[in-house]
Amino acid sequence: MAAGSEPALPGRERRRLARILRLLATVVILACAGVAAAFVWDFYVSAPWTRDGRVRVQVASVAPQVSGQIVELRVVDNQTVRKDDVLYVVDPVDYEVAVASAEAEVKNREADLQVKRTQASRREQLTTLSTSIEEKQQYAGTAKIAEAALESAQAQLRQARINLERTTVRSPVNGRVTNLLLRSGDYASKGNVNIAVIDTDSFWIDGYFEETKMAHIRVGEPVEAALMGFSEPLTGSVESITLGISTANASPSTQGLPSVNPVYTWVRLAQRVPVRVRIERVPPGVALVAGMTCTLSVGEPGRHGRDWLAAMRARLMGDPAPSSPAAPAR
Repeated sequence: MAAGSEPALPGRERRRLARILRLLATVVILACAGVAAAFVWDFYVSAPWTRDGRVRVQVASVAPQVSGQIVELRVVDNQTVRKDDVLYVVDPVDYEVAVASAEAEVKNREADLQVKRTQASRREQLTTLSTSIEEKQQYAGTAKIAEAALESAQAQLRQARINLERTTVRSPVNGRVTNLLLRSGDYASKGNVNIAVIDTDSFWIDGYFEETKMAHIRVGEPVEAALMGFSEPLTGSVESITLGISTANASPSTQGLPSVNPVYTWVRLAQRVPVRVRIERVPPGVALVAGMTCTLSVGEPGRHGRDWLAAMRARLMGDPAPSSPAAPAR
């Protein structure tokens, strides 16, 4: 043995040390795998996020309140319009004639009422020697009938003028005309929808979260929505959470009894609950389109992971687990 050199370990000791090192490495790897698995489980099962988000919007279905041929179409497909902008004009000739006729009828009824009132006033001033009480009442009643006829004619005139105004069909919202198939010369039928206007002030997002994640979702919490095809996310907040979804087991069957479907699977799938998200900021250059899909994440980034770590640390240290903040009333 050379001077100053350490004695070599026997073969048995080397093998024993190698086994210990392999065991320690295995324990470390298993511990890391367990932590990673816990993070993955927490992220995919409990964290409040979902890929099942969809952009929604209200659509104003415009239908004329009067019938007639369209003589002027003032919009084109995908045109942006403001509230009360003219969309199209129905032929107003028939309605102008109706207004003129109603105005003439009002004048006729006014003249008739004036005559009837004069006759009734004259009879009222006569003594009972010249006319009877019954005759006075008859003339007074005739004046009342003429007054009612005038009020009816005035109501018909108001309706005729309203119908004339309705020949000009206007947009009820700020938005954009979509899927326009109308053209000048088409016949517009009263009450039949012929133009759709997307209300650009009404965009929102519906997120369908698994029920296992609902414990971490509260009204008012911040939300990030990543649209497919865009790098910068939208931001918003949870506006409301639905209180009910349909279930097939609730439908009545024979004798009015509930129809319950048998379950054959060992794995129970989590139900999805709709959550409405108010959009508060849209990045520049992002054009919202109803039907777009997105990934939603509720809460501050990383907050759920911090909560999970705090709960684990509390369990290891024997301290009571931190309680989640109470959900605001909704």
